[in-house]
Amino acid sequence: MQQLSFKNRIASNYIITTALLIFAVFGVIYSVVRLTFYSDIDADISIEVTHHLSEIKISGSEFHLTHEEEWKEREHNTVDVNPVFITFFNNKGEVLEKSPNLKNDALHFENSKADNDLFDTKLSGKKIRQVQVPILSNNVKAGYVLIAMSLEGSSLVLERLAEVLIIAYPLILILLFFIARFIAGRSIKPINGIIETSNIITKDNLTARIPLPQNKDELYTVSKTINKLLDRVENALERERQFTSDASHELRTPLTVLKGTLEVLIRKPRNTEEYHDKINFCIAEIDRLNHLVDQLLLLARFENQKRSLSVEKLYLNGAFLDVISRFSSTIENKNIQLRTNFIKDYYIYTDNYLFSIVINNLISNAIKYSSQDATVTIDIQRMNGKIQCSIIDYGIGIAVEDVEKVFNPFFRSDANDHPQIKGTGLGLSIVKKLCDLLDIDIQISSKVNNGTSVILSLKEGELK
Repeated sequence: MQQLSFKNRIASNYIITTALLIFAVFGVIYSVVRLTFYSDIDADISIEVTHHLSEIKISGSEFHLTHEEEWKEREHNTVDVNPVFITFFNNKGEVLEKSPNLKNDALHFENSKADNDLFDTKLSGKKIRQVQVPILSNNVKAGYVLIAMSLEGSSLVLERLAEVLIIAYPLILILLFFIARFIAGRSIKPINGIIETSNIITKDNLTARIPLPQNKDELYTVSKTINKLLDRVENALERERQFTSDASHELRTPLTVLKGTLEVLIRKPRNTEEYHDKINFCIAEIDRLNHLVDQLLLLARFENQKRSLSVEKLYLNGAFLDVISRFSSTIENKNIQLRTNFIKDYYIYTDNYLFSIVINNLISNAIKYSSQDATVTIDIQRMNGKIQCSIIDYGIGIAVEDVEKVFNPFFRSDANDHPQIKGTGLGLSIVKKLCDLLDIDIQISSKVNNGTSVILSLKEGELK
């Protein structure tokens, strides 16, 4: 069975709901009209009952009409306009009088019906509304007066109304279906734009965007969300292309240097000292290459942030002191004055290994980019419900316009101005990935020749 299109499903669901509603409305209309007819007829019959009972004179167990000329009135002699049929019975069930418009017929007394109850019956095959009212003399029944009114006119109107409603019902639903289908088609028109745009989007063409609808409704939100998603995908692929290009360049450079050095080395015999110098140079380049590969692998490892964390209680002060001790020889060689400001002991719950990589890279950069005899300050304090770890150096700094780029892989601000400072440009990229994974907010502020300040903020939920 072929499934209905989305447009037809919307129209069908709308029609099903509308059909139930219209059915209920038509039912109410018919019921109200029918109730109105019966209410009017019952009221007229009640008036006739009161009127005719007032014209009866009772003598003992018998009664007779006080004004027989009443029977000559038009409503009792005609059957074409709102006829009223009247029959008087004595207590023996014999007909005493009847209205002239009954001619050879007479109203029939129904033993199964209660006194004064209105009910439907038939007279000469035609529908009538009848009531049986007892004529009382000292609480003794002297007879009955039966009063009835024709239902033919009302029944005819109700039948015509029912026919109109039955015929109009499917016609209205069919008309509403096409109207709903048309409106649904216009409403979901932006979806066609989404489909068309999606069909032309490929990995080599991510510039296309879905046109936003004029009405800011749910489809507008969907289209805008998809466009934002495409922006993120395009940016991610662009970063991937740039990363691949930069990685290839960074890997090719030491390999080219190694190849060139070895080619020069084998061109002619050399003395032992020259061999030692060239081999040591090659070893240094290989170490640099290994470090670059390790950094690339580490960055790729946490690129998707799917690594399961090994969360444990960590003594924050001790973590910083352990990292500082690893750089003790470098600190001593550059005569750097490293100051720590730990007001008290701090503990957090985090992944010890990953967090140590973060602070290792940050402290390494602070020392690397500090000049001889400089100062590096590490501060830990609780502020605004968070633990803030600050690593501040007073080294070469970063240009203000480059601060936002420092987390990009392989980016090094003004690297050509400081060729003596070696690096891959991956350290802060790794730091950023790990901070996102550990839910740590990192902020960097810097100014050329004034140094750099890095602040790590751990959320209140991590405090223990």
